[in-house]
Amino acid sequence: MSSKSKRLILIQRVLIWTLYFFSGIILYSKKGILPYTFITFSRIIYPLSIFWLQIRLKKRTKFLHIDSKMTTSQLWFNLLPVIASLLTVIFSLTNAFLYVLGTSINS
Repeated sequence: MSSKSKRLILIQRVLIWTLYFFSGIILYSKKGILPYTFITFSRIIYPLSIFWLQIRLKKRTKFLHIDSKMTTSQLWFNLLPVIASLLTVIFSLTNAFLYVLGTSINS
C-alpha cells in the first residue's frame, strides 16, 4: 500500500472519528432534539459502540461475521452489537445535525 493511500485512509478515519466525537459531545452536553427514548438509548450505547468499533478495527475482522454453522445465540451475540452501534451512529449524527441546523437557523 502506498504512503499516499495510507495518508488518505488516515485522514478519512480522523474526519469520521472527529465527527462522531462531536456528535457525542452534543449528545451528552446539550438537550436532545430527537425523542427522549432515542437520546437515552444513544447515551447508553455510545461509549460501548466506540470500544466495539475500536476492537473491530484493531483486529481487522469482519464487522458482521455470520456463518451457517452458528447457533442462534452466537448469531445474536454477533448481531446485537452491530445493530446497536449502527442505531447509535444514526441517532447521534442525526441529533448533531439537527442541533447544528437549529442553532444556525435561530442565529
